[in-house]
Amino acid sequence: MNAGFEGQPFRSDPDWWRQAVVYQIYPRSFADGNGDGLGDIPGIRSRVTYLASLGIDAVWLSPFYPSALADGGYDVDDYRDVDPRLGSLDDMDNLIRALHAAGIKVIVDIVPNHSSNRHRWFQEALAAGPGSPARDRYIFRDGLGPDGGRPPSDWVSHFGGSAWTRVTEASGEPGQWYLHLFAREQPDWNWENRQVRQDFLATLRFWADRGVDGFRVDVAHGLAKDMSEPLRSRPTVADELTPLDGKDPLYDRDEVHEIYAEWRKVFNEYDPPRTAVAEAWVPAARRQAYASPEGLGQAFNFDLLRAEWDPDQFRTIITANLAQAAASGTSSTWVFSNHDVVRHASRYGLPPGTDYARWLLADGREPEEDRALGLRRACAVTLLMLALPGSAYLYQGEELGLFEVADLPADVLQDPIWERTGRRRKGRDGCRVPLPWTTSGPSFGFGTDGAHLPQPEWFGACSVQAQDGVEGSTLQFYRHALALRRELQTYEELYWCDAGSGSVLHFARPGGWHTVSNFGTRPAALPDGDVLISSTPLLRGMLPPDATAWLRAADVRGAQ
Repeated sequence: MNAGFEGQPFRSDPDWWRQAVVYQIYPRSFADGNGDGLGDIPGIRSRVTYLASLGIDAVWLSPFYPSALADGGYDVDDYRDVDPRLGSLDDMDNLIRALHAAGIKVIVDIVPNHSSNRHRWFQEALAAGPGSPARDRYIFRDGLGPDGGRPPSDWVSHFGGSAWTRVTEASGEPGQWYLHLFAREQPDWNWENRQVRQDFLATLRFWADRGVDGFRVDVAHGLAKDMSEPLRSRPTVADELTPLDGKDPLYDRDEVHEIYAEWRKVFNEYDPPRTAVAEAWVPAARRQAYASPEGLGQAFNFDLLRAEWDPDQFRTIITANLAQAAASGTSSTWVFSNHDVVRHASRYGLPPGTDYARWLLADGREPEEDRALGLRRACAVTLLMLALPGSAYLYQGEELGLFEVADLPADVLQDPIWERTGRRRKGRDGCRVPLPWTTSGPSFGFGTDGAHLPQPEWFGACSVQAQDGVEGSTLQFYRHALALRRELQTYEELYWCDAGSGSVLHFARPGGWHTVSNFGTRPAALPDGDVLISSTPLLRGMLPPDATAWLRAADVRGAQ
């Protein structure tokens, strides 16, 4: 029905997302357009040429909405505006136009599990009092005990402590408790409330009308909750990844798909239909429901992100996810880094079984990080990922070979995890440090002044300026790989081939595109064919350890 915001190029391919390379931008740490130390929308627009030079298909913008930044922007004050520190709606419209003109689609984060405590509806709920229609938009309950002084249940927050906070009523007396599965500044919506559902449908249309091509849905598995009395016990968040087939009181309940069926109707009002990808930390077997054509259409697959450096694990995960995607009529997603995890160049440089939270708390000093190994393996798995059928998600800075900034001092940390865990977990700031664009300067080209998180000295050598056009640099490797992927990408099939070694993975795609990854400790022979790219230079025609190569070969005989 709607072709998009005025001035946007018409997009006619409804399946662009199935094989897209999507680049995640954390707006506050990408580029600073006004020199205040905080990345912003004009800053992103100033780097559109750079984004186009990478060869990506889309950008995913993490939240840019008005926010107190209690949780890096995921505490949203207004879903239909831009944080004035980051720009304006006009700036956003201009950015969408610029990206579309460069052939890049736009995906924006939508945060439907919770708002911020500054949202006008939450402020109305506080003022309206118990039992009011305003309070019914959120999840308020009376406390336990004779004075209501104990939380309504034993549910805990992902950021530590109780998932319930007690309010002070207008009378000045202690009152009800509200649910927040994350920070206390992030009250959970009540998705049983029709007003909440309608308002989010309006938000989806608001951004789709402005030309946004798709949505990344935060905590997509958390919206539907069983609030029937008495509230069931759930004293830990650890079992979030193993919900009981839609029976968990808080996560991955079957009813959540009724919500997304309504969203799909809105997406299909547009030509082409808007797309969405669910952030749903659920078992693979449960992921298909989120990714169905009647739902959001796609769901993040984090399985490779959590896999050990083991070829059998990789093969099992790839095979299972491709089968599940085919069964649900979607395509899989692949990702190794994002704004919530230690960068994979660091993870692969640490010993197996490393407790990343402890490593960060030790400022990255123990265990020792082998950066050469980490970057080598990171490039190898990225090249493997880019050869897989499905969409690939990259996180800003990985194309520069950035490592986790593990030694951020305590007095600069911004992630609420730090304080809410009694300073026992540093949190996610180490992967959110502003990008280096130049080899020197007060913020390595991020802006004209400083940066909201301190950048280490080694950033200069990893900067865009230091790598642009330099043969053998990580940046040039990414550009070359993405250009080849666009040339080679055909059908979504994958065939496993006999690798001749248990430490080597070999698969092929239609058209003679072969990918070989060496997880072993010795060089591996490559099949006959023309080598198109390798993550590490070959050794006398053989593939070194911790490396991946793409080849063009005649056929896929030997497929298993």
